[in-house]
Amino acid sequence: MAKHVFKKGKKKKAVARTTIKEGKGTIKINNQPIDLYTPELYRRMIKEPIRIAEKILGKEKLEKIKIKTNVKGGGKAGQAAATRTSIGKALVEWSGSEELEEKYREYDRSILVDDYRRKEPKKPMRKGARAKPIKSYR
Repeated sequence: MAKHVFKKGKKKKAVARTTIKEGKGTIKINNQPIDLYTPELYRRMIKEPIRIAEKILGKEKLEKIKIKTNVKGGGKAGQAAATRTSIGKALVEWSGSEELEEKYREYDRSILVDDYRRKEPKKPMRKGARAKPIKSYR
């Protein structure tokens, strides 16, 4: 197992950077404990890779590390998805477990793979990226 791991996750404009070090089992996002992260739906989403890792690696191993994540840009949903991806990637590299990586892929591929999709730019003389003006003959 690696001593120190640094991984990045992206979703739309949100970028999350996660560091895993030896510690006391704390998980912090933007210097605040994960239990204070709101709304609850996104907190649960972020905890998914940790919950799966507990089943495979054991709770004792995860209590010996400190997970610290900084996330910027985008909205709450994008930030949560980016954080989830960066934590998943970091846990796989830290543990070196192929079983964990396989379980993540089986559960949800987005835990290991960044979402590269971006917003399409608005086109000139149109309301948006795809909307076209209405054509009328009368």
